[in-house]
Amino acid sequence: MSEKSGNAFDYRLFKRLIQQSKPYQLTFYGVAVLAVLLSVFAILTAILAGDIVNDAIRENDADKLLTLTLAMLGVLFGQVLSQLGFNYYANWLGQSVIKDVRVALFKKMMGFRMQYFDNSSIGLLVTRAVADMQRIGEIFSQGFFVIVADLLKMLTAAVVMLVLNWKLALLVFVLLPIILYATRLFQKAMKVAFIEVRAQVSNLNSFVQERITGMKIVQLFTREKVEQENFRVINEKHQNAWLKTVWYNSIFFPIAEIVSAVAVGLVVWVGVLQNVDSINTENIGVLFTFIFLIELLFRPLRQIADKFNTLQMGMVAANRVFAILDTHSKIEDTGNLVQDKVKGKITFDTVHFGYLADEEVLHGISFDVKAGQTVAIVGATGAGKSTIINLLNRFYEINSGTIAIDGIDIKKFTLASLRSHIAVVLQDVFLFADTIANNISLKDATITIADIEAAAKQIGVDEFINSLPGGYTYNVKERGTMLSSGQRQLIAFLRAYVSNPSILVLDEATSSVDTYSEQLIQKATEKITEGRTSIIIAHRLATIKKADKILVMDAGEIVETGTHQELLQKGGYYSNLYEAQFLAEDVA
Repeated sequence: MSEKSGNAFDYRLFKRLIQQSKPYQLTFYGVAVLAVLLSVFAILTAILAGDIVNDAIRENDADKLLTLTLAMLGVLFGQVLSQLGFNYYANWLGQSVIKDVRVALFKKMMGFRMQYFDNSSIGLLVTRAVADMQRIGEIFSQGFFVIVADLLKMLTAAVVMLVLNWKLALLVFVLLPIILYATRLFQKAMKVAFIEVRAQVSNLNSFVQERITGMKIVQLFTREKVEQENFRVINEKHQNAWLKTVWYNSIFFPIAEIVSAVAVGLVVWVGVLQNVDSINTENIGVLFTFIFLIELLFRPLRQIADKFNTLQMGMVAANRVFAILDTHSKIEDTGNLVQDKVKGKITFDTVHFGYLADEEVLHGISFDVKAGQTVAIVGATGAGKSTIINLLNRFYEINSGTIAIDGIDIKKFTLASLRSHIAVVLQDVFLFADTIANNISLKDATITIADIEAAAKQIGVDEFINSLPGGYTYNVKERGTMLSSGQRQLIAFLRAYVSNPSILVLDEATSSVDTYSEQLIQKATEKITEGRTSIIIAHRLATIKKADKILVMDAGEIVETGTHQELLQKGGYYSNLYEAQFLAEDVA
């Protein structure tokens, strides 16, 4: 379904949505039965009202009046119970369905390749997983079943009208095409309007999420006024999108009210003044019943239009959510090899890769890392260093060539097995809004607090952690904002160390940390690289000098390979890089 389509309803999408309620079929049919009961009770109320006028009041029969009144109370009591059950279980069904869909959506997003997130707005995805889900739930709680109940009321009311007085019934039915045509136009207009509303909601969420996340940059560069103006424009578009729906409602509902009022007036006028069907006191009750039935015929029609708004909003939201669920953007986990331990030998053989189809980043690079060896990768920004990390973990699929561990193509491993042998410490450390202990173990039940404390002592960061309020139970808040950049990196080192990987990958950036943290990081680096294969994107001369081998990259190619001294003696790219970037540090 195209989101720009003005079609009032997408039956294929609706059918797919209803299928989500299959695990709750008993509740689904129970709500449907309650919808039928609601229409029956509503019609019985109208009929009993007419009988009270004709059979009790006209005949001045107190016993019959009591009997009919008690019957009316019984019907009203049944209607209240049915309405209560209908409201509760329709909402319960809606919440149960969106719970399942939300789980499926989150699972789907967890499996997406990194390239999907590179091209997607986080705020938009949050909107899909939260706000759009609520709209889908309203399809069941306030949309579909309410519409069904109202349609049943209308159908039953129409049948009873024909039975009671077909001439008056036809008089009422003459006005129906007007409101049906208005409803049809209203539905089409609202469909387009709601698509625009959901688009503006997504834009608003994305804008707010990004600015809050990047608030430090906004304030550092005094962008407050500019961003306020940008927000005003986006918020105004959001407002205008909603005002379209308000405008359509403002037009439709008065028209519906006028048609309903005209129908009542015509029935009274024709029935009484024009003596249709020889009106006499015996069928005053019929007119009384007709007034009730007209309300049951026209009011549900107005409500259906309103509930159709809810249904449309839910359908638009469902279309967007299903679009994500239907997206095929995952690394194919077709491998079946699971190994408890690997030695850690790494081989890149003529690997070509590009993030975009027509822009290659790596141009057939090849290198070997022996088990237990430490290899430093150096080069200018954009040379392709971080790409190697991404490819080793299969965050992206290579265009051609082979990446192997212990001589086995990494595609033959299951993704879980492959990544369980590799630990990565990135330059931009991400911490969750949780305790230090949970950020280290990532709530892995096999990693105890004793394991964490022992590992912290081994790499020399226990003193820093214990100096914090609560120690390992200290909550670092969102993205670890309560810690300095150096402290966050130390937590990341410890996180990697406790996982006991065979292969360690470090994006070792320390340019923004204090001297004390840098010393701790250096000690931690030496400890966690000890005895295991390590690939280090090196930013510090001390690490480069100690590496068993240095790979020098430029524009997606390995231009030089060797030890620090060997590369200096060549007087090539590395020598120039050393003089420009590392010499000042060496002298210092």
